[in-house]
Amino acid sequence: MMNWDQIEGKWKQVKGQAQQQWGDLTDDDLDRVDGKREELVGVVQERYGLAKDEAEKQVSEFESSCSC
Repeated sequence: MMNWDQIEGKWKQVKGQAQQQWGDLTDDDLDRVDGKREELVGVVQERYGLAKDEAEKQVSEFESSCSC
């Protein structure tokens, strides 16, 4: 399992996986995230109209399943 520091360090490679997971995120969204976990939670919450805890849950699942 990846930890977020590893994901942040490899964000350029991981970006594609994030875009597969959340197809509504734009390249600009992902560039803005720049590997920061809280930013990713924020854009997922914003784009999908989710409650913060649901966005957190999805990002945690992404973190667990990330194959970077």
